[in-house]
Amino acid sequence: MTKHLLLGQTLGFSGNPLLGDWSEAVDFDSAGGVLIEAGRIIATGSGEALRAVHPDAQVTDYGDGLISAGFVDAHMHYPQTGMIASWGKQLIDWLNTYTFPEEARFGDQAHADDVAARTLDLAVAHGTTTLTSFCTIHPESVDAFFSAASARNMAVIAGKTCMDRNAPETLRDTAQSAYDRSKALLEKWHGVGRASYAITPRFSPTSTPDQLSALGALWAEHPECLMQTHLSEQMPEIAWVKELFPQARDYLDTYEKFGLLGERGLYGHAIHLEEREIARLAEVGAAVVHCPTSNTFIGSGLFDLMGLARSQLSIGLATDTGGGSSFSMLRTMAAAYEIGQLRGVALHPAQLMWLATEGAAQALKMSGEIGRLGQGAAADITVLDLHSTPAIAQRAGRAKDIWDAVFPTIMMGDDRAIREVWIAGKPQRG
Repeated sequence: MTKHLLLGQTLGFSGNPLLGDWSEAVDFDSAGGVLIEAGRIIATGSGEALRAVHPDAQVTDYGDGLISAGFVDAHMHYPQTGMIASWGKQLIDWLNTYTFPEEARFGDQAHADDVAARTLDLAVAHGTTTLTSFCTIHPESVDAFFSAASARNMAVIAGKTCMDRNAPETLRDTAQSAYDRSKALLEKWHGVGRASYAITPRFSPTSTPDQLSALGALWAEHPECLMQTHLSEQMPEIAWVKELFPQARDYLDTYEKFGLLGERGLYGHAIHLEEREIARLAEVGAAVVHCPTSNTFIGSGLFDLMGLARSQLSIGLATDTGGGSSFSMLRTMAAAYEIGQLRGVALHPAQLMWLATEGAAQALKMSGEIGRLGQGAAADITVLDLHSTPAIAQRAGRAKDIWDAVFPTIMMGDDRAIREVWIAGKPQRG
């Protein structure tokens, strides 16, 4: 079987740069190599040494291009692709005005297929190789997403969104139908190829206690699956949750009491957490997902990245399309930096790149499989052009070291900075 050797500047990680000295967690080689065979990375290291040991390998030399693990988007809504960057609403009004009318269209298989394909193509164009998506209540939307990902051999996570109240009638299911249809889709797709199923209550305000309980029971039956939902995104939302669940200790308790808190739980946003919630999330090993462009675009608040990291929480990074205003994980990293600045923390480029790769993979409980430039991982790789536009090139030309060269691409880069994307060992753009 043909081996491929990629040469260039290589960036990987041996630890979490949010904890301790970031420089001790970084593996960087200015003349590195990545050896690929049968869709996996079989070796990394000195490019010259790998070339000498594997003279039969087909070589692609990216020069000063930066070879990284492919970006991992840990929370997004592919059905909202068409309505991204919609004007002027906060969360609840935004859902009613834009999201629900758009999602009502996804019972049409042809429409769902079209949007799923478009979303994945946009993601790959921006260097993202794995997406974690909410679908709609329609099984057709789930089939469309997993089918489109299968055609591209992409590792993806998704699930049927479940709602049985506080949503238009056309977008409601029931406790029983949510359980039955989610179970059928889980059995159809989970573990097929590179697909993983996530049990998906949208958030507690749109599910009755009966539905939350039914989905908690399904998760107990299939603990190997992820469970994804939303948590503490905006203050009016939290007040609404308290009205709907007056006996709950806090927002997280509306999931916990129904069996929807666990190690493989994935909680989007998590901006306005109480101390008990932070402690319980850390105790069970659950993950929260930072969605910075969404949090600023919809006016939600400032995520406490370093505070939660110090509390030993697993943290992913995500676009939250279409509440998020960009398909680009570069733009998402830039927004995370800006929010960090508003909290008094200047995140290092190494920390930002880790969040978009290994950090997100850890949140998804897929560390070692995706988001890693290392032996044994899937060969999902993004190659960055650090001189992609005149503005970036003139800034990078003054760089003192690799981080001074990478940071302008993080802050100003877009799809033009994506030189190549490899998915399961196959180039997608070249």
